[in-house]
Amino acid sequence: MAKSSSALAIETSGLVKTFGDKRAVDGIDLAVAPGTVYGVLGPNGAGKTTCVKMLATLLRPDAGEARIFGQDVVREADAVRSRVSLTGQYASLDEDLTGTENLILLGRLLGHGKSAARARAEQLLDAFVLSEAAGRQVRTYSGGMRRRLDIAASILNTPDLLFLDEPTTGLDPRSRNQVWEIVRAIVEQGTTVLLTTQYLDEADQLAARIAVIDHGRVIAEGTKGELKASAGAGSIHLRLRDAAQRPEAERLLGACLNVPMQREADPFALTGRVSGGQGESAVQASLALAELARSGIAIDSFSLGQPSLDEVFLALTDGSAQRTTQRTEGAAA
Repeated sequence: MAKSSSALAIETSGLVKTFGDKRAVDGIDLAVAPGTVYGVLGPNGAGKTTCVKMLATLLRPDAGEARIFGQDVVREADAVRSRVSLTGQYASLDEDLTGTENLILLGRLLGHGKSAARARAEQLLDAFVLSEAAGRQVRTYSGGMRRRLDIAASILNTPDLLFLDEPTTGLDPRSRNQVWEIVRAIVEQGTTVLLTTQYLDEADQLAARIAVIDHGRVIAEGTKGELKASAGAGSIHLRLRDAAQRPEAERLLGACLNVPMQREADPFALTGRVSGGQGESAVQASLALAELARSGIAIDSFSLGQPSLDEVFLALTDGSAQRTTQRTEGAAA
């Protein structure tokens, strides 16, 4: 790797974890700069959570190495644990206790005195907009409130590195936005965050760099701009003036661009991917628009740009699935 271990919050090389004959993590290399949000993106079963558990010292790697701020997760596990915190996929709270009682209990377990634990609990409850619910049992909290309290519990002692494993799964849009704001605030205080997620917009919103994992391997890594550029295709979006003309527009565009068009939820809108470089994509799009005009199909808006992160992800994971199938068939032969 280009950077030395001492300069990185996380550095892994050839990290492997197997369960029976299943290779859950299959040689992952990561390099995460401190003070950033690093996104690990992948479908269910891709190996994200297993990777996080190894980095957090909860699972021992079967092969490869991993270092947290230069400290080995196996040989220096205690030192690593003193610098990290983990918020898993499910809230680890006592539902019979109030929000305040949960944080005070955990604060005492972390070594705070009684008054210091209470003061820190009140500070976090206020910061996470939970003060009004502080005296209620956690069982009465909404999913978003539980998630915010769970993250608050993870930073009772401010960690150098915080693992957030799918922190917004199942939350409504308002609660997701609240969690995103919390993550941004944590990073502004100097904490590094490794975020695993299935939500592409979440990675797009928060992460400085993103690793796409599928079948236990990193299949792409970079900034969101680099990942979008690597897809090798532009994305055309247009909105028709007459929704009744959408079927004909879809047919004409598909023929001109030689790609299937996608109907959006908006009955006036169509989207499609355009292959080739930026100049070639612009030529293709111009020819397609001219064909629409000749056919009497008017458009209200048109844009040509990089593919969305959703489109990049689907292209990458589809390719990964095809390569895995080919390897399996080759081994069987």
